[in-house]
Amino acid sequence: MSGTSAPVLYLSHGAPPLADDPTWTGQLADWAGTLTRPSAILVVSAHWEEAPVTLGATTTVPLVYDFWGFPEHYYRVTYPAPGAPDLAAKVRKLLGPVHDAPDRGLDHGAYVPLVEMFPEADVPVLQLSMPSLDPRRLFELGRRLAPLRDEGVLIIGSGFFTHNLHALREVPDSAGTPPRWSAEFDQWGDQALSGGDLDALLDFQHKAPAARLAHPRIEHFAPLFVSLGAADAAGIAKPETVIDGYWYGLAKRSVQFG
Repeated sequence: MSGTSAPVLYLSHGAPPLADDPTWTGQLADWAGTLTRPSAILVVSAHWEEAPVTLGATTTVPLVYDFWGFPEHYYRVTYPAPGAPDLAAKVRKLLGPVHDAPDRGLDHGAYVPLVEMFPEADVPVLQLSMPSLDPRRLFELGRRLAPLRDEGVLIIGSGFFTHNLHALREVPDSAGTPPRWSAEFDQWGDQALSGGDLDALLDFQHKAPAARLAHPRIEHFAPLFVSLGAADAAGIAKPETVIDGYWYGLAKRSVQFG
C-alpha cells in the first residue's frame, strides 16, 4: 500500500449465532465496505493463547470449531481464505523466532466476523496467538507488528468489549437491557479510548468500574492492546467507534484506528 497505512481494528466478534443477527452482520458488512481492500489480514483472537508467539496455518486448512452445544449447522460453516505464507515470513522478520502450528485453522474469533466482512474469502488470512494476557506485553507485540500496516496488512484484534457469560442469566434475548456492570464498563472504555488514556486502559483491571464482572478473565479484552500498539507505535491513537450497543447484554463496541 502506497501513501497510506492500513487501519487497525478491534472488534467484538460474537458467538456463532452472530450470523443470525441481521443488524450486527449488516454493521460488519458495512464496515468492511468502507475499508480499502487489504493485501492480507492478521488476526489476534481471544480464543488462542499460546506461548511463545505461534503462527497458525499458512495454507487453507479446516476451521477450528472451538465452541460446544450449538446446533449442527454452525459446525458446517466454512471459510476457505487463502493462506498467507508471505505475511508469515514478514511476521517472523519483525518478531524473530516464532513457533508454527501448520494444522491450526482459524478459530471462531477470526472466521465469524470475517465471514460477514469479507464473505468471498479471497483475502489471505493469518492468525497469531497471544503469548500472554499482560496488557503491556501485548501492546509491545502490537508495536512490533505495526510496520505491516505499510504493507497493506489489516491487523484485527478480535475479542468482546465486555465478556461474562455466567452473569448474563437475567438478559432474555439479544436486544435485552444490559446489566449495569456491562454498561458502566463500556462507557468507561469509550471515554478512555476517545480521551487517549493509555495508562488507564493498560491498568483497566484497577481503573475501570466493574472490571472483574466485565472481564472475570481478560482474554476478550486483551486483543485490544495488540491493536493499540499496532495503531501507534509512539503512543495511543484515538479510535473511531464503528459499532456499539449490546448483544445479550455484552458490549459489542468495535473500533477503528486510522
